[in-house]
Amino acid sequence: MLKTRFTEEFGFKQPVVCGGMMGIGIAELIAPCAEAGALAFLTALTQNTPEGLVKEVERTRGMTDQPFGVNLTILPTINPVPYDEYAEAIVGSGIKVVETAGRSPEPYMETFKAGGVKVIHKCTSVRHALKAEKVGVDAISIDGFECAGHPGEDDIPGLILIPAAANMVKIPMIASGGFGDGRGLAAALMLGAEGINMGTRFMATKEAPLHQNIKDKLVSSSELDTTLINRTFRNTSRVFKNSIAEQVAAKEAEGAEFADIQELVAGVRGRDAMSKGDLEGGIWTAGMITGLINDIPSVAELITRITADAEEIMRAKMEMIA
Repeated sequence: MLKTRFTEEFGFKQPVVCGGMMGIGIAELIAPCAEAGALAFLTALTQNTPEGLVKEVERTRGMTDQPFGVNLTILPTINPVPYDEYAEAIVGSGIKVVETAGRSPEPYMETFKAGGVKVIHKCTSVRHALKAEKVGVDAISIDGFECAGHPGEDDIPGLILIPAAANMVKIPMIASGGFGDGRGLAAALMLGAEGINMGTRFMATKEAPLHQNIKDKLVSSSELDTTLINRTFRNTSRVFKNSIAEQVAAKEAEGAEFADIQELVAGVRGRDAMSKGDLEGGIWTAGMITGLINDIPSVAELITRITADAEEIMRAKMEMIA
């Protein structure tokens, strides 16, 4: 079994994390991840209210007696989100690990620390990682350009970003973006990370609450089948390359305002498309790891395979030195 500072300090068996995914991070996926020894995050804002989140925590606990966490992504929104109430709901429900993303978690650190909650903050640059470390987070998830969702605006791939962050950050750090097999885990450990955080790869598992069409498309796609949108608004997003994404990119190239594309990129539309299996129905996020997804295993099979393959790879490389 692979043991790192991250697994030891956070109390999980495997150096594998299932990060928060809007609309996907619910009990049906998170419970089996926890059962397999990974650190997995319910997505707070998938639940429409803080009270709904508390109920989802309890529903997950009904499926596993293993620990799990909650993701709280802090972003500006058209309709105000009661982030303070979500933070209090996380603490009140007895969760001990939270994954924050988007804006700085500093306004909520006092609440989390008072509740004995460890905080992992997702960052897309070394400077943001150092700021998060300064405000008191317990670990960093460093997110490379290959990732699904928001890769930031610097366009630094993991091969550079991970060791650059490892050179500077003193607290435990896991690597995000472009991970999906044992080779990736072994590489991340060698580059200075102490685990990996996956999203897209977990979408292509038996338990993922997604339509089979989406899973099958991830398997049949290559590393060329994602694209970047919202670049002109400095809110870059990596999504699956479908006709809607191409429409958005074309409108941006013509100088469109956000109001001109708002209906196309609406999260509700994208989640509806994913639930119905409509590949062209809206925007849905996917990382470049799509090029390395070749099957749809169970969560337990995937985690076991990744960690076993990583151990074998590192053992073989050590033998090359002898």
